[in-house]
Amino acid sequence: MTNDWMASVTYDEKGLVPAIVQDAATKEVLTLAYMNEESLKKTVESGETWFYSRSRQALWHKGETSGNTQTVKSITWDCDKDALLVMVDKKGPACHTGEESCFHEGVYGTVGSSSANILLTLEKLIEERELEMPEGAYTTYLFEKGVDKILKKVGEEATEVVIAAKNRDSEELKWEIADLLYHVLVLMREQKLPLDDVLDVLVERHNK
Repeated sequence: MTNDWMASVTYDEKGLVPAIVQDAATKEVLTLAYMNEESLKKTVESGETWFYSRSRQALWHKGETSGNTQTVKSITWDCDKDALLVMVDKKGPACHTGEESCFHEGVYGTVGSSSANILLTLEKLIEERELEMPEGAYTTYLFEKGVDKILKKVGEEATEVVIAAKNRDSEELKWEIADLLYHVLVLMREQKLPLDDVLDVLVERHNK
């Protein structure tokens, strides 16, 4: 797709359009910022997020001073073309307070966003563990031992799930399933199989 779509973006009377920034991996909403025509153009050209500060009345490049940059994976817009959704791979926290997301204060109701995204969050954490191999971490231990150890743990946890289910012990079952899911994610990382690929299969089956 060419960049002609940028001409159809609808800006408000101040020449701004709200941009919702979302983590492409975990789907966590990171921040709500604003772009003008110039910052949107810089975002597309550079592949990293640029915004317009309403308080300073100036452009700013996310991560220019902190190093916490955001690499753009996609930009979509709503039906009125007056709001943007920017999917990013983030390097470091998104919030200036050091929090991963700007939406970290106050909760109304039981949204449960952390529960909904936990598999994607865990997948990302396991990837970081493999790359950094922090000493003393259990995930590091599994990667150091290799695929045979990981497969053994998957088999053990699967057996424990069966036993817990057979015993009709729901309390034990939830813990065993959690252990199994974790070890399966470690196996998937060892095999370089993204969780999204598995989720795509489920979506395809669901849509049939």
